[in-house]
Amino acid sequence: MPQLLSLAISQSHTALTTSATLSALTSTAHEAARQGVHLLLFPEAYLGGYPRTCNFGATVGSRSDEGREQFLQYFHNAIDLGDTPRGAGDDWVQRKLEVAKGQEYRGDGTREELEKVARETGVFLVVGLVERAGGSLYCGVVYVCPREGCIGKRRKVMPTGSERLIWAQGSPSTLRAVTTTIAGAKLTLAAAICWENYMPLLRYSLYSQNVNLYLAPTADARDTWLPLMRTIACESRAYVLSANQCVRRKHLPSWILGVSPGKAAQEQDPTKKQLPIDSKYRETTSTSTNDFSIPKTPPIAPNTPQGIASPSPLHIGSISSDDRHPSPLKQRSGRRRSSNLMPIPDNHFLALPSEEASVAEDADEPPAKPQQSQPSTTNESEDGEEFVSRGGSCIIGPTGDVLAGPLWEVEDAGLLIARDIDFDDCERGRLDLDVAGSYSRNDAFELKVTGLDLNPPP
Repeated sequence: MPQLLSLAISQSHTALTTSATLSALTSTAHEAARQGVHLLLFPEAYLGGYPRTCNFGATVGSRSDEGREQFLQYFHNAIDLGDTPRGAGDDWVQRKLEVAKGQEYRGDGTREELEKVARETGVFLVVGLVERAGGSLYCGVVYVCPREGCIGKRRKVMPTGSERLIWAQGSPSTLRAVTTTIAGAKLTLAAAICWENYMPLLRYSLYSQNVNLYLAPTADARDTWLPLMRTIACESRAYVLSANQCVRRKHLPSWILGVSPGKAAQEQDPTKKQLPIDSKYRETTSTSTNDFSIPKTPPIAPNTPQGIASPSPLHIGSISSDDRHPSPLKQRSGRRRSSNLMPIPDNHFLALPSEEASVAEDADEPPAKPQQSQPSTTNESEDGEEFVSRGGSCIIGPTGDVLAGPLWEVEDAGLLIARDIDFDDCERGRLDLDVAGSYSRNDAFELKVTGLDLNPPP
């Protein structure tokens, strides 16, 4: 019998301080354990923060004193994992690096805290973070096993656009996949961060290592992201998890907003609990004390398709074929829906309550593409309620099917869960496509990556 796993994403945003974010991560991991989750992915730069909207006072040929002060604040919020600027690889993983006299460990203790959380919860954690080493910052991902602690870490090799001002380039050697066994299922997993997923050769370097779990923490909330994730799943015949933060302007740190830290802290409570969104391949919901609260699903009603009952504040109804595949003409002239629609089995949808949005679309705006959950457009306002990142977290199956999500404009969504994941499906998909093997023509085409072994890890 195949061993079935539950995989989850936390669509949560960085809190005002690193300690508060670690506290929120801990709460989310414990909730994941209660929900029976085996592996949990956090978004890009979750620890340390993604400094959205900040230009750090930089223009071509000039940097301002104010921008340098912003960078100082950001540098101090970054995580020190005790690694070297070049990246020590296995020596870091195996704790072979020298420890300062009188200290128990290298770094600021974040590594040890993450290992403690994984050990206590039994959940395998994959966490996006901003790491400081020497005088530079790196956007990275750390893999934390409940049994062995940190079994790998990688750094983004190609920061995008303005990210290149604040993040250094990581070594391609860190693209090495890691292996683990969870509940009897052997996983080979690796992460491509944000727009690294637009690099075909980088993707292929992961396919070559025979990954069956492809992780894509991101900061991209565009409509084009979901099709990319589906393409990667089809190419790799792997399960794909992509996690993004959902952030309102008011959630940005004070050194970006230009407000006092005290006022910013009053507007954000990082200790509030997370809202779990749970499913067998689709979403159902349960209780939270969060501002965005959805009550627990009532007991399973007899004769209910897929055992999904309808909690009172939500609306479950049928979607017509026109609603599932709206025409460009209807999209161009019709109103946007005022709630986030997320499909569940048997052509039903789950309508999450959201602010009423009846914003007229610009006549020159291109028609929206068919989406599982149509995001709304929110105009910038002075109260900080507008979204600077709309989320879009999703879970995709190895033939490109959307198993859960995408979640649009759902803050601190807690857990987006896909249950009963059978990793044998990855091998089933290789019957007709293995882009790094039978479909590779490796007698004619060859990829080499400096410092990276492209063979599948043992």
